[in-house]
Amino acid sequence: MNRTTLSLIAGTTALAAVTAFAAFDTPAASDVSAPRAAAQLPVARTSLLCPAPSISDVAETSYTSFTPVTKGTTDSGKARLQPAVGQSADATGGSQKDQKGKSTKKTADQPVLTPKAPGTPATGDTSGADAPALVGTAEGKFAPGWTVQETTEVAVGTGRGLQGVNCTAGDTEFWFPGASTAPSRTDYVHLTNPDDSAAVVDIELYGKDGVIKSPLGEDLTVKPHASEPILLSTLTDEHQTDLTVHVSVRSGRVGAAVQALDDKAGGDWLAAAADPAGSLVLPGIPKDATDVRLVAFTPRDDDADLKVRLASPDGLITPAGNETVHVKSGMTTAVDLGDVTRGEAGSLVLTPTDRTVPVVAALRVVRGKGSNQETAFIPATVPVGTRATAADNSAKGTTLALTAPTATATVKVTASAGSEGGTAVTKTYTIKSGTTQNIDAPTPSGLKGTYALTVESVSGGPVYASRMLAATEAGVPGFTIQTLPDDRAMVAVPKTDEDVSVVQN
Repeated sequence: MNRTTLSLIAGTTALAAVTAFAAFDTPAASDVSAPRAAAQLPVARTSLLCPAPSISDVAETSYTSFTPVTKGTTDSGKARLQPAVGQSADATGGSQKDQKGKSTKKTADQPVLTPKAPGTPATGDTSGADAPALVGTAEGKFAPGWTVQETTEVAVGTGRGLQGVNCTAGDTEFWFPGASTAPSRTDYVHLTNPDDSAAVVDIELYGKDGVIKSPLGEDLTVKPHASEPILLSTLTDEHQTDLTVHVSVRSGRVGAAVQALDDKAGGDWLAAAADPAGSLVLPGIPKDATDVRLVAFTPRDDDADLKVRLASPDGLITPAGNETVHVKSGMTTAVDLGDVTRGEAGSLVLTPTDRTVPVVAALRVVRGKGSNQETAFIPATVPVGTRATAADNSAKGTTLALTAPTATATVKVTASAGSEGGTAVTKTYTIKSGTTQNIDAPTPSGLKGTYALTVESVSGGPVYASRMLAATEAGVPGFTIQTLPDDRAMVAVPKTDEDVSVVQN
């Protein structure tokens, strides 16, 4: 008797046994219910990746960790944020301040900070150019909505000003419209691998004339638990003012962010834009922006024609001279919008003029004039959804922008307890259809330290949000902007009943 015959006999016997068992336990027809909706339950584990903060020796970086209070979580759990141990020994140093403000030396297994219980932020600090990338994991009650903000102040030199980025989860594809290889820019793509095996990554560059051939961007290996900063100017000899960077992962996953630094106009982190879509919202252009530049790209074979509108405090308006934008297939398109907000809060809303062609987009925003300019970026983002969080806020210098592009919406905004003391405060706001509001965000009563802002949708249409941090130093209006997408704290878990029909004929 050959092996195949034995396998068939064994399989038939096993199936008969299962069927016999099922026959005795099949519920009556009246007991069989229709499939039930999936339950929304808190996630049990969250991973975050933070890029290495700066190439400047005078950089001062703070980290803020926060988990919103979420119903239905367990009473136990833990969270840890520590250097990416896969880096070389000389990349795991950097000074760290202890509780008394004295500088200490970090080691690879020493956490940068220890997250506090949900509802209270925890902070940590580091300084210098050799501070490493970080890998973080939160479990149990710390996991749902875990947020970590990395904020860096650079006093002088390339990229001077305020830089900020939300640490993100690993993924396999990222789009960065708004990068550059202009002579005045120093742009890095930071790739961080959270896993135990190496990741293989491709970086593609698209300029005003289409794809830029760059063999050096192919088959890049990121070692396990390591981070690699890739200088864009090493991938091409072309000087392009506006680039779209596409990061695709062949194997594994990475966290990715672009650090865009200018010799004279400051700089900031460019976070990945929302996935290509026919309609996009870019929320929270500062009301005192002196220059706004839109950078858009479509990866599809068809060109995209987009209607350009500004959601102002009074409703949707069309910028004079920039009513539409034509985005050629496979080519990066840039449009100067100038001081489009004209002293009022605003968000850019892009919609198709006719047929829908998916695009990605971001804004380069400048505040200040002359030698006192500073730059930040606003990528297109997804709605707040159920809940979104921004950490590392202070009583002064924080602006929360909320946009309801299609329908009036009501949101609840909670200011958490402070990292060193204070009591949480919650307020409710109504955002009219087609408008952007820079709201007077609540602050914790008796605030000490920094706090987190949590935005929750209550009713109405979708809401898009961003948070700006501002700090003027030596006449330079330093600022950084982070969008607030849904924190993905909940996961749908199907409710199932025993169904033995799959083994019955």
